Amino acid sequence: MEPESKPSLSELSSTAALGDYVLISEVGEGSFSTVWKAVHRESGEVVALKQVFLSRLNRHLKNCLDCEIKFLSTVCHPNIVRLLKAFQNDGCIFLVLEFCYGGNLAAYIRQHGRVQEQIARKFMQQLGAGLEILHSHHIIHRDLKPENILLSRSDDDAVVKVADFGLSRSLHPGDYAETVCGSPLWEPN
Repeated sequence: MEPESKPSLSELSSTAALGDYVLISEVGEGSFSTVWKAVHRESGEVVALKQVFLSRLNRHLKNCLDCEIKFLSTVCHPNIVRLLKAFQNDGCIFLVLEFCYGGNLAAYIRQHGRVQEQIARKFMQQLGAGLEILHSHHIIHRDLKPENILLSRSDDDAVVKVADFGLSRSLHPGDYAETVCGSPLWEPN
């Protein structure tokens, strides 16, 4: 699952296109969005393309989307997934994000079973560094779980990246978040 070679021209012509990007495959799907593996037509850069369906969002969720875009566009940190650009097309907002070849932490744990202590320590330190950045920007994630923690690569040198800020919001000192949200039925597989 490491960086792959650029798709051939025949592969690109047989898949769906969206603006400057060619969709390769679906990576994941949620209630409000679908994430695609895509490639930039000219540069060949592989990206994650998060398609958010505006018709499925209420006012509160649109505010969360605004918070996600604002936060990701202002932060550059190795433990936060990087937003490359955002655009709107056909009733959807598309977030172009760095592609994380290692998948998510839940899949890593399923594949490797018990995680070695030194790797777990490294992952926790990186997660803490990412959460520190959220805290410094007064952002609460509200849906932090292994599926929303991505790995830059699939080996032991992977870098942890906090992702999916779809339920995040800004919360300044002294304020309280009263909305219940997240993944209430989440449980490890």
